[in-house]
Amino acid sequence: MSRRPQSRLEPRAGAVAGVVALQSLAVAFFVIDAAADVAAGGVSPHVVVEAVAALGLLAGVAIGLLQLRTLLAAGRRKSAALAVAAGALSEVIETRAAEWGLTPAETDVVIFALKGCDVAEIARLRNAAAGTVRAQLTRVYQKAGVNSRSALASLFLDELIAAPPHRRGATGA
Repeated sequence: MSRRPQSRLEPRAGAVAGVVALQSLAVAFFVIDAAADVAAGGVSPHVVVEAVAALGLLAGVAIGLLQLRTLLAAGRRKSAALAVAAGALSEVIETRAAEWGLTPAETDVVIFALKGCDVAEIARLRNAAAGTVRAQLTRVYQKAGVNSRSALASLFLDELIAAPPHRRGATGA
């Protein structure tokens, strides 16, 4: 099963950080150049234009930093929500496996099936024959009262949608 590499930052955060860094360098350049021009010949229209450009860039840096902070906070919230959802799914899988009387091997097959692995991939990951995995999936479907992988996934998804993790603890469900 191929997975996308997880980014440590919110996807746009890296781009915003790069732009802010570039703007910061430009601000430093304009301030140093304007200071050198003032020292060499006093205030001139050229120096005023450089000062205005530096102020504009400085405002851009401040806005960029605020945006970066917002993006990083959003990324942390998304990661926390994903961790809660993953934990809730694990709880649901454990509960259903016990209710349906699944063997540990059948439970592993359910987990790989829910992750989107096909029979050959599950067999490879479990070091088992494809026929064994098919038989285990058939038994899981019978025990769960469904007839397909999508129906099996729907059972888990329906429970998570019906009782979101943040409400489940509050209602005692």
